[in-house]
Amino acid sequence: MARTYPDHPGEQAAQDPIRLLEIRDTPLSLDEVFAAVGDSSAGGIALFVGTVRDHDGGSDVAKLGYSCHPTAEAEMRRVAERVAAAFPVRALAAVHRVGDLGVGDLAVVVAVSCPHRAEAFEACRRLIDDLKHEVPIWKHQQFSDGTDEWVGA
Repeated sequence: MARTYPDHPGEQAAQDPIRLLEIRDTPLSLDEVFAAVGDSSAGGIALFVGTVRDHDGGSDVAKLGYSCHPTAEAEMRRVAERVAAAFPVRALAAVHRVGDLGVGDLAVVVAVSCPHRAEAFEACRRLIDDLKHEVPIWKHQQFSDGTDEWVGA
């Protein structure tokens, strides 16, 4: 049964817009995520890529590691379903990396396709913001000076 959207009268979503949702310990692929949200009824695709930067809070980052709670994928699904229900999402994908990452590595890739670009941007922003705030994934940063910190824990 297709859903309709109160904020977008007359628009319907695909039967199962969540096409890719995973936490993995292997490198992430922009091409894989982009391909997952392709849909002929979508006029806009928004994609967000989170990478490991070389600094944080005035300190040089040497490397970091991500870990997650066993419920993290279920929480990702809950967030994705909520975003798909709130916007005219044609397709949605999100992958997050765990394990040790170096500067420049991809940490998270999310994408959303919608009939129009404004909806795609808004849905993609909601998806990444809610994933960052609600999914139990923690970052352990190690700095060049030998100090470290946990973020999100």
